[in-house]
Amino acid sequence: MPPIPPLFTLPIEPKGAIICTQPSSRVYLLTFDSPPDNRLTPAFCASFILALDIVDRRFEKGVVITTSGIPKFYSNGLDYESAIKTKGFFEESLYPLWRRLLTYPMPTLALLPGHAFAAGLMTAMMHDYRFQNPHRGFLCLNELEFGAPLKAPMSSIFRQKLPSPHTYRTLVLEAKRFNALEALEGGLVDGLGGMNEVLKFVDELGLVDKAKSGVYGRMKREMWRETVGYLDDFGRSERRVEREMEEHKRREESGEKKIVEWEQSSRNGGAKL
Repeated sequence: MPPIPPLFTLPIEPKGAIICTQPSSRVYLLTFDSPPDNRLTPAFCASFILALDIVDRRFEKGVVITTSGIPKFYSNGLDYESAIKTKGFFEESLYPLWRRLLTYPMPTLALLPGHAFAAGLMTAMMHDYRFQNPHRGFLCLNELEFGAPLKAPMSSIFRQKLPSPHTYRTLVLEAKRFNALEALEGGLVDGLGGMNEVLKFVDELGLVDKAKSGVYGRMKREMWRETVGYLDDFGRSERRVEREMEEHKRREESGEKKIVEWEQSSRNGGAKL
């Protein structure tokens, strides 16, 4: 496919960019390139949201495809230590991006040329459809491996969209790396291939016309109401987690107390709890 002149380009500080092109009529391709691996920083999220807003408000309704200009990665997720230390990151940067994608008033498709890990995979799941490179890249939720519990919308989007509880369990509790065929079989992606296959898919489903009636975004808000609710009410979700952690601590202390009593009883010749 010959080079396509951009409709617009947005910077991603400090040295990245999002380029919007139009590979087909009313098909808008957002290609982000934020070295080394498209981490979801506040600057990345802000530029991504702005690009989506521009397409929505300045161009004819159609389809939005997002992909990476870095072949090895769609996105490697958060800079986790920075994210948890940056005040307001989730409610002011990450969650607004995810909500915009999840309720976008046009069909959205994530084209994954390489790895999509952790929040990078979550971002892809906020799209309506996903296509994966059949030859390179894995999809994985590896939070288990670095000790980061999933927040409510991070988990609910998989619970709502995956067709199988087995795939959900394998993703979350085993941190399995899914290759392309496994991702297709598990329902993580809708197809395999590159841009040619994606454009054929868009054409076969008539996606460029789906937003014409003006209710596409409203349909999605109702479909994914649970996740949208978590994204909208960050504070309430966080307070629920705090209560659960306090209750967990009480149960742990109670359990430890009973074990100590049992150990003392055993040493004294008894074995009753």
